[in-house]
Amino acid sequence: MEQLVGRNDAAGELRELDRRHCLHPFHDFDTFRDTGALIVDNGSGCKIVDANGQSYIDAIGGLWCTNIGLGRTEMADAIAEQVKKLAYTSTFTDMSNEPAALLSAKLAELAPGDLNRVHFATGGSTAVDSAFRLVHFYQQCAGRPEKIHVISRRQSYHGSTFATMSIGYKKADRSQGFRYIEDTIHHISEPDIYRAPDGMNETEFCDFLVQEFEQKIDEIGPDKVGAFFAEPVMGAGGVLVPPAGYLKRMRNVCSNHDILYVSDEVVTAFGRLGHWFASEDVFGIVPDIICTAKGLSSGYLPIGAAIYSDRMHEVISEGSGHYYASGFTYAGHPVCCAAALKNIEIMEREGILEHARDVGSYFGERLKDLMGLPLVGDIRGMGLMRCVENVMNRTTKEWFPEEVAIGRRISDAAEKEGVLVRPIGRLNVMSPPLVITREEIDFVVGQLGLAIEKVHAELAKEGWVAA
Repeated sequence: MEQLVGRNDAAGELRELDRRHCLHPFHDFDTFRDTGALIVDNGSGCKIVDANGQSYIDAIGGLWCTNIGLGRTEMADAIAEQVKKLAYTSTFTDMSNEPAALLSAKLAELAPGDLNRVHFATGGSTAVDSAFRLVHFYQQCAGRPEKIHVISRRQSYHGSTFATMSIGYKKADRSQGFRYIEDTIHHISEPDIYRAPDGMNETEFCDFLVQEFEQKIDEIGPDKVGAFFAEPVMGAGGVLVPPAGYLKRMRNVCSNHDILYVSDEVVTAFGRLGHWFASEDVFGIVPDIICTAKGLSSGYLPIGAAIYSDRMHEVISEGSGHYYASGFTYAGHPVCCAAALKNIEIMEREGILEHARDVGSYFGERLKDLMGLPLVGDIRGMGLMRCVENVMNRTTKEWFPEEVAIGRRISDAAEKEGVLVRPIGRLNVMSPPLVITREEIDFVVGQLGLAIEKVHAELAKEGWVAA
């Protein structure tokens, strides 16, 4: 966020305390040193207000997660009631609680196919991390102990634990000083249609991606590959919508080689694409494991889950002496599960999925109005998951140098216009709450367009010419 110069800076003391003591997730030391953090004070629906009283439409949706909107009294009441009834109990080994049992049954009802088993986690990273461990455990129990290798895509994001950051491969996130699992985790090309190599059309690009996957399996050895991890639509890697038929074909390849298909729906589930889960309803596949978090509680409390198939459960539970030594102190936390149950109830009662499908399509149509702007190379996405890719030359798709910080400059300009969009390198990503209205979408698109035009004018004065 840009420095709050010239404002009634009531947040100055808080920002200084934060600057001195907080190491933020994905902390950019150079930027943070100069600007500090935007201190958010309160929020309602799609709007947040900072500690200085400045109001914004949060087109980021927290972090892909405030699906039912902020400030729901009904959510606060459900959380408070559960705290008074049972604030905590362990779910280790042979203990559970009412909200955890009810939520696991509800997730089994909503998930596709025979994905009727739920392993609770504390968020998206720990849900995917749990899936990673579950893959190894399953393959071992199935008598295939060599199948410990997994394949993912470049530009994917699957979390920030040691394992999940290794499964993901966003180049910008591979910060110097960190280490990654590199011997058993492999990566293939991301399904970026806008930048398909050698001028391939969508069908040719899909063929290329599937063939590359098959070649990677052959290179590692089919008897050594245990799972394929994939976001239905890649989120932080650039809101990459795959070519038609791509996910179905990748799923078929997995089935042919006893490779588990792990669908990372931490972002896409619970209405982001207008459905409870996108895997089957949007892309026509039933994976072996679905990972979810974020919209599961709409960000009100931290919770995640790895939902896996009955077929897998039969394998890991049959025989004697099988012991699943993995889990978390706060897995199946009764208050978090109560929040998730109330969140799902609200979504069902208010028809939020249907609303998301309607306004999601409208959002996509309105964003097309920005395609004529000089900096805009591509606009893509599905539902309420959208992205603008900014380029220096729209014909050659040439990027601005990193030092221009084009995504950040546009997000800072949009912030001044009352809209928060997320800068990711050259991109500006949007994932507003599912309850956003058409009028609010008009405001977001209009202010973002104004911000892009202002940044273009600034860059022209600095000698950067966009074509």
